[in-house]
Amino acid sequence: MIRIRQLKVPLDDKINLKNKIAKKLHIKDSTIKKIIIKKESIDARNKNNIYYIYEVDIIVDNELEVLKKNKSLDIFIAKEEKYVLPKSGKEKLNNRPIIIGSGPAGLFSAYLLAECGYRPIVIERGEKIEERVKTVEKFWELGILNNNSNVSFGEGGAGTFSDGKLNTLVKDSENRMLKVFNTFVDCGAPTDILYKNKPHIGTDLLRNVIVNIRKKIIDMGGEFMYNSTVTDFIIENDRIKCVKINDKDFIPCDVTILAIGHSARDTFKLLYDKNIKMSSKPFAIGVRVQHPQNTINESQYGKYSKYLDNASYKLVYKASNNRGVYSFCMCPGGYVVNSSSENGYLVINGMSNHKRDNQNANSAIVVTVNEDDFGYNALDGLLYQKNIEKKAYEVCKGKIPIQLLDDFKNNKVSSSFREVFPCFKGEYDFADLNRILPKYVSDSIKEAMDNFEKKIKGFSRDDTIIAGVETRTSSPVRIERDDSFMSNILGIYPCGEGAGYAGGITTSAMDGIKVAESIIKKYLPFE
Repeated sequence: MIRIRQLKVPLDDKINLKNKIAKKLHIKDSTIKKIIIKKESIDARNKNNIYYIYEVDIIVDNELEVLKKNKSLDIFIAKEEKYVLPKSGKEKLNNRPIIIGSGPAGLFSAYLLAECGYRPIVIERGEKIEERVKTVEKFWELGILNNNSNVSFGEGGAGTFSDGKLNTLVKDSENRMLKVFNTFVDCGAPTDILYKNKPHIGTDLLRNVIVNIRKKIIDMGGEFMYNSTVTDFIIENDRIKCVKINDKDFIPCDVTILAIGHSARDTFKLLYDKNIKMSSKPFAIGVRVQHPQNTINESQYGKYSKYLDNASYKLVYKASNNRGVYSFCMCPGGYVVNSSSENGYLVINGMSNHKRDNQNANSAIVVTVNEDDFGYNALDGLLYQKNIEKKAYEVCKGKIPIQLLDDFKNNKVSSSFREVFPCFKGEYDFADLNRILPKYVSDSIKEAMDNFEKKIKGFSRDDTIIAGVETRTSSPVRIERDDSFMSNILGIYPCGEGAGYAGGITTSAMDGIKVAESIIKKYLPFE
């Protein structure tokens, strides 16, 4: 196949892609037998002249002759892109591999192990997705929290109640990302995630995809245990021997993958007490802002906004106090949701359905924090998070604390909305967010919002709705592992975002695959 890069197509001429390819190659379009879109992005640097930019593979008559006519560096023979399953090792497993957590890292490590004959057991503290959705909706409506099954815990992980964003900047020479995306598509995700520059599934579609991934794992010999919290690790001679479930049941194991997510604070404490090496790491905290989606669309796309899906953005700023401030987990046409996972503590996140058709855009605006702010002990960052989340809970008695931007700047509790109206999942109330956040965080956000106005017109409008708190941008802990992805306790494999090695659905899934590969290369399939 021939690959063509940097193929520019006007927004109103997308249906004539085949004709554009033919003109680019100086051939008749009738000679083009097949077109495979590899990438589709939007060049909006010039608001008066916005284009689609494509990278495509084509099957064409007389391929070599076509290449001879076109000497551009953007036209060449496409290399085959394929994920190759690893070969099994020679050591024997006495027990089935255990995976703790069924977020992206856990699901994809389980998928690969099951595909290669290892019959993994997935232990999940929360409910399967069908029951979990009902539990979360009950929490948003009535405020009744299930500490083990909520927006953070349960089948699918925290990403299930988000936007289902899949974009990542990591290099992928082994085609693990292709494995992830193809698996998603095979399990019901939209095919356009294979080529969109900023692919997303949406929380509504992602739920069905997760169910189908689970079914495939079971069909390949895997097993799932729900409502099952790991309450102890039995370790002998620095090697894992078994895990204890719900303080009563024991499951023997040779291999245990820790795919626990970034919110499993009780498990972090247990691991720390078991002398599993870990360290604190920097992360970011802040607020989530809401703007009318039309404001973002017009600023990003101008007169072309009517031709395009709701716009996203990515913003970065260095404040005068040398703090980094940036947008995080931007959700076009979405909701701000109460994502609490512990009684007495409050944290929020953003969520969008696949169509992203709600009236508001929202994004976290967060500020970097590090060990100088919270301490160098492995669990100090976790305690720092909890302290802020406790304040956020107390100030509005469990409701999401919100404020208008101009009142936030003036340390004043807002009293009513103006032209921007809220889109929340969970109850909310007005409060002064300055009472919750450290002053260096509040000051950094205020300064950054004015700077972001220079990039997106209307971003710092006075009636922008801000909500708190966004504290779980990434894990505050890194569980140490060696080159074989194993911790200092033999047989324990830290994995994914919670262990400090990923950020988001795609990188977590890819890390799950890498850890599974390491196990496969060492052991024979389980008999």
